[in-house]
Amino acid sequence: MDNEINPVIWFEIPVVDMGRGKAFYEAVFDRKLTVIDMGPRQMAMFPMEMGVPGIGGALVKEEHFVPSYAGTMVYFSVADIAGTLNKVVANKGKELIPKTSIGEYGFCAYFEDSEGNRIGLHTM
Repeated sequence: MDNEINPVIWFEIPVVDMGRGKAFYEAVFDRKLTVIDMGPRQMAMFPMEMGVPGIGGALVKEEHFVPSYAGTMVYFSVADIAGTLNKVVANKGKELIPKTSIGEYGFCAYFEDSEGNRIGLHTM
C-alpha cells in the first residue's frame, strides 16, 4: 500500500428514522441517496463511483448503531458553508458552530443532523 494515499474509504452515519435521515441529507446536500435493505441493516448510500479516488458512505439504521455527539466526526466538503447551514436549519437540524476560519486549511462549521449526530462542514 502506498503510504501517500489516504487509507480512509468509507463512513457510516447512524440514523433512528431512515426516511427522516434520508430526506434531511438529500435536502441539505442536494444529492439522491440510494436505499439498500440488508434485512436488519438498512442503508442509504451517498453517490459514489467505484474505482475513483474519494470516500464513500451511507446512512445506516441498525439496532445497536446509535446517533451521537461522541466519537468520530464526518466532514462534508461544500462550496457555501452559510448556505448549507441555512438548509440544515430549514430541515430541522441545528447549527452548532458557525463558519470558522482554520487558517490555511480553510473554514469549517458544525451542525446537528435530524438524528442527533454532530457533523462537520469544510470549505477552502
